[in-house]
Amino acid sequence: MEEVLKCIERVPDKREKKKVLHKLKDIIIIVLFAKLANADDWQEIYQFAVIHETLLREYIELKNGVPSHDTIERNFAVIEPKYLQALQRQFNEMLSSGEGEKLRKILAIDGKTQRGNGNKNQKANHIVSAVDEDGICLGETLVGEKTNEITAIPALLDELNVKGQIVTIDAMGTQTDIVAKIREKKADYVLGLKGNQGTLHDDVRLYFSDIEFLKKCDYHYTIEKARGGVEKREYWQTDDISWLNQKDNWSGLKTIGITKNTIFKEDKTIEETRCFISSLPVDAKEFGRCIRGHWMVESFHWHLDVTFREDANQTLEKRAAYNLNIINKIALSVLKIADLGMKPMSLKKKRYSISLNPLRFLKMVLSV
Repeated sequence: MEEVLKCIERVPDKREKKKVLHKLKDIIIIVLFAKLANADDWQEIYQFAVIHETLLREYIELKNGVPSHDTIERNFAVIEPKYLQALQRQFNEMLSSGEGEKLRKILAIDGKTQRGNGNKNQKANHIVSAVDEDGICLGETLVGEKTNEITAIPALLDELNVKGQIVTIDAMGTQTDIVAKIREKKADYVLGLKGNQGTLHDDVRLYFSDIEFLKKCDYHYTIEKARGGVEKREYWQTDDISWLNQKDNWSGLKTIGITKNTIFKEDKTIEETRCFISSLPVDAKEFGRCIRGHWMVESFHWHLDVTFREDANQTLEKRAAYNLNIINKIALSVLKIADLGMKPMSLKKKRYSISLNPLRFLKMVLSV
């Protein structure tokens, strides 16, 4: 974390120097510390800084005192997001250093809307993020108002080093151009199917509906308690795709697969079936790991809403809201690895604990 604080100092300040009362570094650190300590909106961030000014002065100068909440928000709208993203990447690189040989990482890509950023006059920010299976956000891109996730995903992939990793995307992102980009970046993919890929979804589903074909597939299953019942997750995968008319349209396509989730409850049984295409060789257990791993991005977005109450934040200035999203993600990553010296705690409780005693707990977090 000390290195991260040094990196913050290098964020370029393009404001008119004659009008500057507060260093940009000071403002970014105030927001990051306040976010760790359970502050959500600009006024709460300001209140944190006022109450804990003595603590903050151990790390920043605050030459002209604590900036107002309007000043903090206004200056966050000045920062170019790419510099906060560089800070995010540096932190992630430190987390992953020295890992050595391990399983290929799953990188889940999905979008989330900042609902508090929208009103009758403007669309809310929609941000596509890439989250690894450890729940760390590796990068994000803001979807343009006149575009969508389909054009944003390749732009995000261009910013990431995904070589040797496995990219998972839900059915909206299952597009031939996106698959070509993944393969160009020397990564593999497991992508969901729905009705937006012509007849591909129906063809794959029909194949797996034949019991004789199903018997020839590689198979894996797990059984666990979940959602108030017992859940059985089944995975079938095959490289028998010579019959698939569209196979040449999808770069690197090797296998197709299907999952069937069955939840047994006292009063009912719920079934859900989904189809996939993949560049991976046949290994139903690994195929299942990728599908389960994709839901890490859903969990990550849940934390942004529940732990950081992002959707309740009414910041309308788009760049300020986007920059705040990046800081939320950095804080979320910090909290995941932070050890507050107590029994295992949820991320929400870690934030609350830090807010009770920032002097003690922030120093513990910063020593990571």
